[in-house]
Amino acid sequence: MAISYEELTDKHPCYAKGKKGQTGRIHLPISPTCNIECRFCDRRINDYEQRPGVASTVIQPEEAIDVIRKSLELCPAIKVAGIAGPGDTLASDAALETFRLIKKHFPDLVRCMSTNGLLLSEKAQEIIDADIDSLTVTVNAVDPEIEAKLNRGILWHGVHYTGTEAAEILIRNQLEGIRKVSAAGITIKVNTVLVIGINDQHIEEIARTVKEAGASIYNIIPLIPQHELKEYPAPTCAQIDGARVRAQKYIDVFRHCQRCRADAIGVPGEKDYGDQIWLSRVSHKDTFSHG
Repeated sequence: MAISYEELTDKHPCYAKGKKGQTGRIHLPISPTCNIECRFCDRRINDYEQRPGVASTVIQPEEAIDVIRKSLELCPAIKVAGIAGPGDTLASDAALETFRLIKKHFPDLVRCMSTNGLLLSEKAQEIIDADIDSLTVTVNAVDPEIEAKLNRGILWHGVHYTGTEAAEILIRNQLEGIRKVSAAGITIKVNTVLVIGINDQHIEEIARTVKEAGASIYNIIPLIPQHELKEYPAPTCAQIDGARVRAQKYIDVFRHCQRCRADAIGVPGEKDYGDQIWLSRVSHKDTFSHG
């Protein structure tokens, strides 16, 4: 049975309300591919960029147990095993297979998964059965017209959809999935990438909608200008704070996001142990598949 939201505020650094957490996490770079085409996303294999969507390598589920064991020796503060990429966790079976192994070998670790939510509704029962403790869903809009400006398209059941049609499918599956998973007692965090001029005036509507669907906490992540949105400005501190204040009318807001890599190890904002674990780190810039 998943642990409660209140327990997570003590055990999971991404749920620490009003303070920086003192607990650590390991992000396992398990998921190799993605199934949506975010206009701001540039997935890479390298050892130098400090942002989501980047990892030094992609490992297999059976490798994860040894990685966790070694990481716990280096950083006993680790309480959370998470999978946040570098691709989407539901675009392949690797993440759920890994969580089943973690449950067997490290039952006391909090199991945390992130997804874009395209397959969330149809895979909700698999997530529940894997005893995931917390689920993060990236919801950048609940209006298809706005979502289409942030996401070029999706690959869903072998068909490539674009524009508002793709956005409608994605948003519907995200919200249906949040309802199903939250109803099973799993804590839901929603991430939104804040893009000034596209969704900055839409934040309240997202916050209200995901709260009604069952989300418990909301994380607003400032855009890193890159890929198709490289000409858009990074939000200022005042703009980020304003968005958080508006969202907080409806839902708890997390304010200490470190925009972690998909292979981060340690306590966020402190020492990262990745260099000692990912011995095969490379520096070339390979992009991940969106299919």
